[in-house]
Amino acid sequence: MARASFVVDSTVMEETGAGTVRIEAQGHEPDEAASFFARGYHGTGVVAERTELDFAYRHTAVGDASLTLRTSRFSGEIRGTIQPPGEHVVQWVSRGRGVMDLGRDEVQVVPGQPVVFPAGRPFSFSFADFQQNLVHVDDGVLDAVAAEREGALPGTVVFDHAAPVDPADLRAWHLVMRQVARTTLTGHVSPLLRAETARTVARALLDTFAHASTPVPEAVLVPRNASLRQAVEFVHASAHLPVTTADVARHAGLTARGLQQAFARHLETTPTEYLRAVRLDRVREELRAASPEVTSVADVARRWAFAHLGRFSAAYVRRFGEYPRETLQRR
Repeated sequence: MARASFVVDSTVMEETGAGTVRIEAQGHEPDEAASFFARGYHGTGVVAERTELDFAYRHTAVGDASLTLRTSRFSGEIRGTIQPPGEHVVQWVSRGRGVMDLGRDEVQVVPGQPVVFPAGRPFSFSFADFQQNLVHVDDGVLDAVAAEREGALPGTVVFDHAAPVDPADLRAWHLVMRQVARTTLTGHVSPLLRAETARTVARALLDTFAHASTPVPEAVLVPRNASLRQAVEFVHASAHLPVTTADVARHAGLTARGLQQAFARHLETTPTEYLRAVRLDRVREELRAASPEVTSVADVARRWAFAHLGRFSAAYVRRFGEYPRETLQRR
């Protein structure tokens, strides 16, 4: 089996030809630790400092692109702002102290109590003298499972990281994770078993943690409207990309005219208007989660392809009954 290894500072990372990933990092220098975690979690302003303990850290990860299990052991303090892209992350500590989402929807980290990372936006944290377990699940895997179980459209599952977890759900979560660890940490795991293990974790995420999602419109659930459903799901999954109606039609196997007719007949809108509405929904999600001290309406609007702020604001009011700045300042 082909294997590549390389060293960065005291970090050893291996990626095998089978697509599996293994990461090992350890050291005794605060700056080295801060740099490693900032790179791995897309962090800014990450700082590590000594406490009364001798400073040391160790971070390991094993899995593949769909799912990784990780552990961090940290004698010292680390804080900063992170935003892991393209995945949902759950963490729980067995010892130590910490706070997630500092200055916003703060959650005190309690040993044994899992917490979902806020997704789709940066968040600040502070941890000290801790031992931590983490599970990273690819967004695509979660979207697929949520679509099957809840009829959720791609990219619309939003977890409430501050909501308490039911004790029975908590016990079930830890049971699943013990079983998953036994599978994932085994040396030789087939691609099929890895894929099913990732789906098992995605199901456990949905079962354990409070969340909301946008369901597939009822009109497209009829079997004869399968092409329209493909189009709708593609729009939701690709709303952050520069897609066109031609792209949507091609993905759904329809002509441009056929796409227009299907949207008009069953959804009473056009593909362009539907895409714009999905992007407005994403803007609203960002504004509701953002802080007015660090986020502007204009920046969020432009990120979702609304260049004319006046027209954007008017469309936002028509859809949500309030101005975007009111959404941002409501926290």
